[in-house]
This record gives sequence, structure tokens and C-alpha cells, in this order.
Amino acid sequence: MSAGGTASTRRLRIAVVGDTLLDVDVSGTSERLSPDAPVPVVDVRTDDRRAGGAGLVATMLAKDGHDVTLVTVLGDDVHAEELRALLPDVRIVAGPSGVATPTKTRVRVGEHALVRIDEGCDTPPVPDVTDAMTAALADVDAVVVADYGRGVAAAPVLRDAIAAVTATTPVVWDPHPKGASPVAGITVATPNASEARRFTDLRGEGVPFATDAAAALVDAWDVVAVAVTLGDRGALVGRRTTRGLDSRFVPAPHVTAGDPCGAGDRLAAGVAVALAGGADVPDAVAEGVQAASEYLAAGGVASLLADAAPVVVAVPGADRDALRVVHEVRASGGTVVATGGCFDLLHAGHARTLSAARALGDCLVVCLNSDDSVRALKGPERPIMTQDDRVELLLALDCVDAVVVFDETTPDEALRRFRPDVWAKGGDYTADELPEAVTLAEWGGRVVTVPFHPGRSTTRLASALAAVG
Repeated sequence: MSAGGTASTRRLRIAVVGDTLLDVDVSGTSERLSPDAPVPVVDVRTDDRRAGGAGLVATMLAKDGHDVTLVTVLGDDVHAEELRALLPDVRIVAGPSGVATPTKTRVRVGEHALVRIDEGCDTPPVPDVTDAMTAALADVDAVVVADYGRGVAAAPVLRDAIAAVTATTPVVWDPHPKGASPVAGITVATPNASEARRFTDLRGEGVPFATDAAAALVDAWDVVAVAVTLGDRGALVGRRTTRGLDSRFVPAPHVTAGDPCGAGDRLAAGVAVALAGGADVPDAVAEGVQAASEYLAAGGVASLLADAAPVVVAVPGADRDALRVVHEVRASGGTVVATGGCFDLLHAGHARTLSAARALGDCLVVCLNSDDSVRALKGPERPIMTQDDRVELLLALDCVDAVVVFDETTPDEALRRFRPDVWAKGGDYTADELPEAVTLAEWGGRVVTVPFHPGRSTTRLASALAAVG
């Protein structure tokens, strides 16, 4: 699947409703000031153009392989023709906007944004809606409303058409502070925290605020559920159930990301696909959060311009996170500690050893044997838990900062990738007996043993469980 897609492999029919813009990303270098004024001169290297707003959502879903219809309005100008050319795999059902096509040009120098130039971005009147636009909502598997505050989602005729399909079709509404309220009865609205503050006048931060905001908006909008997105933390889902309002937090895997442009669109698209595939709302939001994280890890909007974007495995604590942690600790003059093992069935001995290892420095990276590595060491019946589960359990411990999974029988190559200052191991042997000592010596690292707790072992636990079974 292309970057940022996690959901159903079935080709779905999805209608995307909303305002379409032309986004232009200009990037280059700047090494001098203009002689006319003290402003930087940008030597342009790239000039990338793409559909924005609802057009970006349609682009994402089309790249995921779905049958996408974009219900929007377009002007009668060269930029509108450019938008049509940029959406070759999307069926466009567009009424007349009566105004120029809005265009946003972002100029960057390296990783730094320099300026954004808006053309035709004043708020226009609510547009007229054609019969073809409302008919496009029939016989689809899901509807995504991408409201960018330019009036499409506020058009009464179109709102009535959306309301008519809510009984049989999942509808995801991504609202805008300057846009219309979601239509009553939709499946889920996905405001971010900043938008939720403006919609509710509530104040606060994090999950407590999001819980209150979601509850308030479910009632105010008369919708089935509201997912307040919290950036790299995830989302808080508030929904109606037969027992009242249920609140569910959906955490996001950590990714190292740059430009967040389009993450909310990616999330809404992922939620819609999951709902169309039969997922309930919390699971669908989890799919959307995962899709947004993968999209950011793959490079964000840049991944949509690539011919073949890489597939990103967004397992928390992957090598990217370990290297980031190591870099940050070293930059502040701290000590990097590493330890390793299979950690198949975490027990008290593991917890004590890991805690003691963390106390040796400023971060702890665990080198974890992969499933194949465990089988090679322990036999075909192991591991008991998959590597993804073992990674998740390790990262749930406060003393573990990151995890690196390795396929070899020893962690030597993994250690060479980030060169810890200290290798810690629990056992009834001396430091110089550890095989990793030779590897650590390559860059002057030290090997330290931490207290060993006899009587605690995964093998003994596994045998006891087998006897009980």
C-alpha cells in the first residue's frame, strides 16, 4: 500500500465532499540578499503542485487504490484546469464556484518556511449545488467531508443530501473553524484540539480537555461520535452508546516527522476506509491515527509526489526512535546505556535488571532478539509472544527509552549502529566474560553487569504454564 495507508485492501467507492484548492510548494536555496531590499533571494530548485483541501483527501484515497469521486466546486480559470490535470485517477463532479480558484504557494529554503502567498483565498459566497453533485453521494461505501471553510459543506442542498445517506453510509466530517457545523447523524467528526477549543470555548490541554470537548460536541452537533485529534499523542474518541457516552483514548506510535501538512486529511481518510470495511468507531479512529503516523513517517505530502513511496512499518521503538533518543542524549552530554535479550514473557527479574541498567546512564536502549532470532536460539516453539508484542511491553516500562530489533543471534551489528557508552547485562558472570565486551571495545564502550535474580526465568515460567495446561 502507498504511504500512509493501513486499511482495507478491498477497492471501495468513496465520495469526498468539500473545498478544493491548488497547493504549490516552492523550495530552493538562498545565499544572498536582494540589492533592491534586505530580503533573501531564493534560487528555485523545485516547484511542486498538487490538489489541496478536499482534493488532497481524494488524492490520498486514489493512491490507496480506491474508486474516488470528488464533489466540489471549481472556478473557470487556468488553475481549475490544472487541478483537473492533477487528479487523473479521481472522478470530479464539480459545480461552478463563481470565483477564482484559491491557490496557496509555500516557499521554503531548506527545511525552513520563508513565506506563504495566498491568491483568491477570501471567503466566497456559499456556492450553488448541482443535481450531479448530490447524486454522486448515492451508492458509495463511505463519505468524507473535508470542510476548508469556503462554503461547499455549508450549502443547504448538499447538507440535505449528506443527511439522507447517514442512515446507511458512514460519514466522516473533518470540520474547519470558519466552516459549517457537521450534519446531524454523521458517524464521526474529527476536529483537532485547537478547533475543538474554538467550537466549545473550553480550555485545557491533553486528554482531560479532549474528553470534555468530545462530549460537548457530540451533544452540540448531534453526531454519533467525535474524535478530537491530539497531534503526535493520538486521538480521544467520545461516542454515544446504549449506556451513555463512552470515551476512548487512541495513542499514536512515535514517528520522527517534519511538515505535518495533510496529517488530518490522512487521518480522516483512514477512518472512512476502516468504517467502510466494517470497523466500529474506536477501531476506525485507531486505523486513522496509524495511517496519519505512517504518512508523516514516509515524508508527508512529499510521499504523495513520489512514484513509489516506501512502506513504513510504524512499530513503536523502531531503529529510527533509538537513533533519535541516542542523538538527543549525546547532544546534551549524557550517557547511552544498552542491554539485550529475548524478553519472552516479561517477569520480575527482567524488570529489576532493566531498572538497574537504566540507572547507569541517561537513556536505555534494549536490543531485542527478533522472532527468527529467538527461534534460532530457543527452538521452534519459541517465542511465546511476537516481537511486536514484546516491543510494546518493553516500551511500556518507564525505564526503557527505545528498542532495536535484530535478526542475528548476537546484538553486535545492532550495537555498532548506535555505539552505546555502556552495555549492561544481568548474570552470574564477570563483565569481561560477556561476548559483547569485544564489540564495545571497538569504540571505547564499557561492559557492566547488574544484579542477577536467580529463580526468575522465562523458561521456568513457560514450563510451569505448560504443566498447568
